[in-house]
Amino acid sequence: MKVEFAPRSVPLQRRLQTASVVQWVFSFLGLAQCCTAVFIALFFTRFWLVSTLYAAWWLIDREKPSKGGRRIHILRNCIVWRYMRDYFPITLMKTAELDPRQNYLLGFHPHGVLAAGAFLNFCTEASGFSTLFPGITPHLMMLSLWFRIPFFRDYAMSGGLVSSDKESASYVLQKPEGGNLLAIIVGGAQEALDARPGSFTLLLKNRKGFVRLAIQHGTPLVPAFSFGENDVFDQVKNPKGSWLRWIQHRLQKIMGISLPLFHARGIFQYNFGLIPYRRPICTVVGKPIPVQKKHKPSEEEVDQVHQKYLNELSNLFEKHKAKYNIPEDSHLEFI
Repeated sequence: MKVEFAPRSVPLQRRLQTASVVQWVFSFLGLAQCCTAVFIALFFTRFWLVSTLYAAWWLIDREKPSKGGRRIHILRNCIVWRYMRDYFPITLMKTAELDPRQNYLLGFHPHGVLAAGAFLNFCTEASGFSTLFPGITPHLMMLSLWFRIPFFRDYAMSGGLVSSDKESASYVLQKPEGGNLLAIIVGGAQEALDARPGSFTLLLKNRKGFVRLAIQHGTPLVPAFSFGENDVFDQVKNPKGSWLRWIQHRLQKIMGISLPLFHARGIFQYNFGLIPYRRPICTVVGKPIPVQKKHKPSEEEVDQVHQKYLNELSNLFEKHKAKYNIPEDSHLEFI
């Protein structure tokens, strides 16, 4: 149901929507650094006990990001995420039912610059995930590096983010009664370096670890494509072989995260800034691909399932691209 606002409330709505997006962008760009700074600074104040107690709690709780995380439903349902949804807007669309008696492994494409669609659709209830997929609990994988940051780790886990390692994935997928969905942004940080409007290049051709994981657990694979994900930011040109791309790859190897030089609009003007463009994003969830369980699948078996996944993802893109004004001659490119 669409909620109508009186004309007088429109400017306020716009300001709230923009504020929510500003919060989301800078929560990942600056909140992690702020949390670290606060944690250290407290040791040199009369509130040193806060950081001391948190450090003890952190040590006890260090395995939680690999054990399904700790979601806080109040934060997942916070109104700020609905304002963020309406800013672009972001929508979630299903093409098939998901049986809550099974676990699922969902491949999310493309990464985009900051994975706006993945975060809002699977880490909040703003787009109505629980209504579309009743009985399914979503988890989204994020680099383990972020869970080493004090305070920030708890903020990340509150939405359903979990550590991106094999142990964490296995914990989610081996739930005997089913009902878990593990979303993996398969292209990862490296794919973000190719995220720009009109790009349909996916880093997927040789990414088969998620397929092997699905086979080992007998978990159906679910392809998902987020139309418009690459359109909300521009990126400084960084073709392969350029000095900028070389520096970005080197930094990625050192830190584990990529650093795309992106830009879009400002808060009070539309010419330049770090706030994303107001362009629609629609994440389309495809139908599950059945996978036969095998503890030690051969390379040939992994390749067969991987190829089937590529075909289903391509079919999903081709079937829905006309709805989102994508040219008929545009197709997915796997690298």
